[in-house]
Amino acid sequence: YQYLSRYKQKENLDQFTFLPDRIKGTGRECLACLMEFCGSKDPSWTEISNFTHFLNFQLRKCEKSVFCSPVVGQEFHGF
Repeated sequence: YQYLSRYKQKENLDQFTFLPDRIKGTGRECLACLMEFCGSKDPSWTEISNFTHFLNFQLRKCEKSVFCSPVVGQEFHGF
């Protein structure tokens, strides 16, 4: 949700890293955002769960990627 909400507000995600102690938003805002980006008009809980698990997996890989690190990431803006 933290990435999606910033993406929706057109913030620069190249400079953002998720930190559990700096969580923004409410549960209601989170659910609304997840439903918006889930890709289904009326998603079930299973679809939202699968979407969040997949998204978390991809974001963890991205955060650990050398191409997305602050030093190398400057050469690959928006990667």
